Amino acid sequence: MEETTVQNELGGTWTLLTGHGHVLVAIAREPRARLRDISTRVELTERAVQLIVADLVAAGYLIRHRAGRRNHYTVNPDSPFRHPDQDGHRVGPFLDLLATAREALSQDEPSGEEDGTAPRGHLRLKRTPQPR
Repeated sequence: MEETTVQNELGGTWTLLTGHGHVLVAIAREPRARLRDISTRVELTERAVQLIVADLVAAGYLIRHRAGRRNHYTVNPDSPFRHPDQDGHRVGPFLDLLATAREALSQDEPSGEEDGTAPRGHLRLKRTPQPR
């Protein structure tokens, strides 16, 4: 995951998504990826990724499928966000956006407004009302 970290005034760094968010997006991008590969991508230890995946399975965000000696995961897009501020919203549209962002940015066509005024590589999102 190529997310820029920002150093705050105390010298610490942070990213917008938590480890759980990074792992969920990585699995949405590559459901058959090994946890070892995901740990490298999200810059967490393999053990941390294993614990996060166990949390996500227990909470219903991921469904584990056994294939021989390996596990494969399917994201449950109907899972709700856990914070009260996102009440009524599902993770599916969020993951669709993040899991396909690389493909959208790499297309040759300018993204954004119909008149082509949006700078290349910038996405303009149309807000759709969500049921409450």
